[in-house]
Amino acid sequence: MQRRYEQLMRKCLSLAKKSEGYVSPNPLVGAIIFDDDFRIISQGRHEVCGRNHAERNAILNAKEDLKGKSLIVNLEPCSHYGKTPPCADLIIENGIKKVIIGMVDPNPIVSGKGIKKLKQAGIEVITGVLEKECTELNEIFIKNQLYSKPFVTIKTATTADGKIATKEGNSKWITDEISRREVHKLRNKYDAVLTSSDTVMKDNPQMTCRLKGGRNPVRIVLDTNLKTDPKSKIYNKDGTRVIIITSEIVSREKTKNYPSDVEILRCPEKDGHIDIKKAIELIYQQGIRSILVEAGARLNNAVIQTKSADKLIQFIAPKILSDKEAISFSQGCSRREIADCNNLIFISTKQLKNDIMIIGKFVD
Repeated sequence: MQRRYEQLMRKCLSLAKKSEGYVSPNPLVGAIIFDDDFRIISQGRHEVCGRNHAERNAILNAKEDLKGKSLIVNLEPCSHYGKTPPCADLIIENGIKKVIIGMVDPNPIVSGKGIKKLKQAGIEVITGVLEKECTELNEIFIKNQLYSKPFVTIKTATTADGKIATKEGNSKWITDEISRREVHKLRNKYDAVLTSSDTVMKDNPQMTCRLKGGRNPVRIVLDTNLKTDPKSKIYNKDGTRVIIITSEIVSREKTKNYPSDVEILRCPEKDGHIDIKKAIELIYQQGIRSILVEAGARLNNAVIQTKSADKLIQFIAPKILSDKEAISFSQGCSRREIADCNNLIFISTKQLKNDIMIIGKFVD
């Protein structure tokens, strides 16, 4: 029985994943309704923020009576009125007899209450099916709910010896087209992409998602002194929200050089640069719940050293630069002991066409 539940839960997770980039700040959720023979009757997912939850879509998509059927979902059904009515109530109303849940909702408004309501209605509830996988899928939502902070991932592309560019700043192209496509998938997933004035001036990047049907993330530039060219590609008017975070002491006259639709936010400085922790707090206040950092050595280092990063995604190309003056993906600290390293737990390694994609989570 457990194995069959796990098979169905994996289908829920696959369903939920299809909505990446479209449900923030809500979680990714998929739901499946099945009978005693494990025949799938209906399925649904939360498709867009503000619209039906997964359980409601699964119930609405059903073509037969649901009395006595079972429902499996990767996240606890909600029990409160938000933008949509409670899913727990709808499950009860339709006579569903059993609900299998991947993980308890971390949202304190919901946490445990949906399960309690289902049990009080006489519904059998099973929890913790593929809980680890369910937690990983909604790591962004969990961080938001527990800490009221955005989930921050650093993305970097390096040679095998950890370099992102030559000493002259040349970096195109370290990785191949398959790796670059993976980066566009990440941009589609995250609410915002964050970069530095140095990167804008050196590379003049667009920071857009160039996948068919993809969604551009909010583009954010940390520019302490407003030294980037207002005509840089990242400021192109394409309907995407663009934000510059600059120093509190920059003159208002200087801000007038930038396109009128570019939002300019002010942030305190620390050691002559934007205070990273304050900047990330400011970004969260803008309704942005996840950040993909695509930057150079200095900003990457600042994000790591302030313990602002949750995850590292590193694309490693089968190339060795062998230049002591070449630029590493994170630079700026002087360490005497290996014990002083910032530590990661590697959670996955994937072979792409020529490159390797390694994903690690930062640990204290």
